Amino acid sequence: MNLPTVKQLRYFVALVEERHFGRAAAASFVSQSAFSTAISGLESLLKIRLVDRTSRQLTITATGKEIASQARLCLRNLEGVIEIAQGQQELLEGELRLGVIPTIAPFLLPKALPRLRQAYPKLRLFLTEDQTARLHSKLLDGDLDVLLLALPYDLRSTEVLPLYKDRFLLACHEKTKLVDPHNYRFSRLDAGSVLLLDDGHCLRDHALEACKIRNTGKLSRFAASSLLTLVEMVDADLGITYLPEMAKGSALLRNTRVRTYPLGDRSYRTIGLAWRKGSARTEEFQLLGDFLNSHR
Repeated sequence: MNLPTVKQLRYFVALVEERHFGRAAAASFVSQSAFSTAISGLESLLKIRLVDRTSRQLTITATGKEIASQARLCLRNLEGVIEIAQGQQELLEGELRLGVIPTIAPFLLPKALPRLRQAYPKLRLFLTEDQTARLHSKLLDGDLDVLLLALPYDLRSTEVLPLYKDRFLLACHEKTKLVDPHNYRFSRLDAGSVLLLDDGHCLRDHALEACKIRNTGKLSRFAASSLLTLVEMVDADLGITYLPEMAKGSALLRNTRVRTYPLGDRSYRTIGLAWRKGSARTEEFQLLGDFLNSHR
């Protein structure tokens, strides 16, 4: 029996994700002609049409979607073979694909990564920055090995290692009249005065929960797509917000008139690592967590 190659499965999964031959070929680092040949070869091998092609759009057939799901499982199992082999190596050597959310990456990584490279020179670290939901999907698909993220978050089929608390700070313009930062009470804020990130950013959900925001009337109808935009809005005195403590003293706030103030020990998110349940590299990820916790 002739079986599909790993290359064919990877290319087909990329095509299902991109829904475009050109983009899928680029994402696979191969020419479009070679990519199309591989997909046609897979269809010939399976004796079934996986993709309906027209001049304007590409549609994955119903059977193609089922095969793509099985292909992901096959690739994930192959990743498990590599993990077992890597588990026999020294810890934190070789390739490690780390996913990290954008509300952690610019604050923790510049401090920790140079020390990590110095301590583990044989480690080859590949970084992906994205929102938690997409990183989790890539983790389960085998595209990432471990995630650095903020908790709590509903993560299925994963093991989670909490590292430390990252407290929230009140952030406002240094001359704002919107709040008295030294006598802060959420109930005293005007309607629409609280600025947060867009839906989809876990920092928004964590801020709402940790800062005990129950009255949504206090929230501005405007939301930011990034922390940089959020800080710029606060710097323009368009509202107040809540920033993670790790942002204090960072380049994000440099050259702005935004000042931060403590909110207390009960307002925090938890920084942690997450990886696929049953991974053979659990001991390695725990070592990474210990390192990040001691070099934050």
